[in-house]
Amino acid sequence: MERIGADPRAGAYFQPKRRTRHIFVEQADFRAAAYMKQELLARGGDAVVGMHVIDAKTDTSDVLLVATDGELNALLKKMEAMDCWGLKALREGLRSALDNAGKDAWVLPLPGGRELRLDARTKVMGILNLTDDSFHASSRAAGLDDILERAGAMLADGTDMVDIGAESTRPGSTPVSEEEELKRLIPAIKALRNSFPDAVISADTYKGKVALAAAEAGADIINDISGFALDSDMLKSAAQSGLPYVLSHIKGTPRDMQRSPAYENLLGELNAYFQMKIEEAEQAGLQKERIVIDPGLGFGKRTEDNLLIHKEVESLSVFGRPILLGYSRKKFTGTVTGTGRTDERLAGTLAVSALMEGRAQVVRVHDVKENKNALLMAGAIKAVF
Repeated sequence: MERIGADPRAGAYFQPKRRTRHIFVEQADFRAAAYMKQELLARGGDAVVGMHVIDAKTDTSDVLLVATDGELNALLKKMEAMDCWGLKALREGLRSALDNAGKDAWVLPLPGGRELRLDARTKVMGILNLTDDSFHASSRAAGLDDILERAGAMLADGTDMVDIGAESTRPGSTPVSEEEELKRLIPAIKALRNSFPDAVISADTYKGKVALAAAEAGADIINDISGFALDSDMLKSAAQSGLPYVLSHIKGTPRDMQRSPAYENLLGELNAYFQMKIEEAEQAGLQKERIVIDPGLGFGKRTEDNLLIHKEVESLSVFGRPILLGYSRKKFTGTVTGTGRTDERLAGTLAVSALMEGRAQVVRVHDVKENKNALLMAGAIKAVF
């Protein structure tokens, strides 16, 4: 618009027309489905409905709305006068989805008056493991000196966060005791906080007691792979900590999650899961504004599931929360590229990072410098107009 020389005030009129959205609605009343289709058609949009909606030979139908923001907002305005056929609930859900999907900036408060700002520029979370059985051997640190050296290198390479964990949650892994995890993790977090006072430190744990101890030791974020499902104390502890909380999806436990996982409707199940979990969190005092969503790549997912999540990652934007993805060197990248060893999966990982630039707010990776460069390159290409 600037290059053409248009009146800058025209942006308010063109912005709602710039993107076509595809919004899926499950099992609407067939009359509501027909109503939404006809109203969108009248405004230049459309909707996919079941073939028997038109002849009333079905009670319900899934609906795929295909329209611009302007067309959808016009539909919502028309729906304000209609509360029959479940249209009120559909209107409220559609309005919430549109408002949330439009968010592109978040400020997460951290201890000490600091802030973590997330926006259209994808941030990097570097992985640091205090275990001898994490799936990627090069990510394992041994001793405080090694931990500090590795964290310092990550920060020098431009990581925005350091994620430190003391228990492997790779598929088939054996849990460690709470005492052992505390023994490994807490001294490391204290050392990191003392050496790098401004660094954003994330504690990777699913245990409530460990999460609280990590917060007291200087952690800024709780990164829980279980969605507070593997320890009954986690939700209460996460709420009590006051820290940002990464809410992840998992199917099963690390020990059994990759034993023939299956989904009838993966995106629908993820949507229902996060809606339920966010409601539970808020009821427990963990505010939605502190939550980051992680779909749990590789945690009870097949290769095709992981790929679909990447392709349709925007579907998670309906919750209005920043999205974190952890795909670095995981098995599905090796399956696609035919590379069995984790040390052969960097190229596949970098390809994913380039594709996720600007679409996920945080990517959790082993190789900070390389992934940072992939994101910068992808971002520079997208910025050209």
